[in-house]
Amino acid sequence: MQLSYQEIWLGLENLAKAKGLSLSAMAQRAGLDPTSFNKSKRIGADGRKRWPSTESMNKVLKAMNTTVFEFMEYAGQPLPTPKHTIPLLGLAKAGREGYFDSDGYPLSNDDWDGIEFPIQVAKGVYALEVSGNSMEPVYRAGDKLIVQPDSEVRTNDRIVIKLKTGEVMVKELQHKSAKKVELRSLNPEHTLITLQPDDVCWMARVIWVSQ
Repeated sequence: MQLSYQEIWLGLENLAKAKGLSLSAMAQRAGLDPTSFNKSKRIGADGRKRWPSTESMNKVLKAMNTTVFEFMEYAGQPLPTPKHTIPLLGLAKAGREGYFDSDGYPLSNDDWDGIEFPIQVAKGVYALEVSGNSMEPVYRAGDKLIVQPDSEVRTNDRIVIKLKTGEVMVKELQHKSAKKVELRSLNPEHTLITLQPDDVCWMARVIWVSQ
């Protein structure tokens, strides 16, 4: 669903208010120039409308811990009626055998449930439901992480990673090279994890969060 020029800017204004921030403070928290969202920046010198860049929007949503669907509501757009179902599994079960193939795609299993999703997604996308409080304050019990196995994993992405020990974790990718993989915990009380590439079975990017 496409948002209009007015809806994009309304969404940013409402998001800032909901978080108790000014537009300038929200921009700074997202690592942007504090004047990025000023009204004076919304029209170019040639009189053309200026839209926030996709990169800027991604940074803001990540900094505000806000999903695209939540932003649509801030922009005054009703969410579309869910029409698609994707597999759902409790995160605590994800490390057991029989749920994923060697590339990180879900295998057919009676333990998989389903979750309705408002847009059509790529084949292989699935959801993991968080339990416990080990990933607070980023993710809380009941949050459903939407994961895409074939998406490119980049630095600072939030990912699901399976190790050859069988352990499945949700982390932020701090660094990946031919010699090591560094993972940052979502809970600030936990320390950085350094792995050898051979320790990893697969990694997949978290593309949305349904709360």
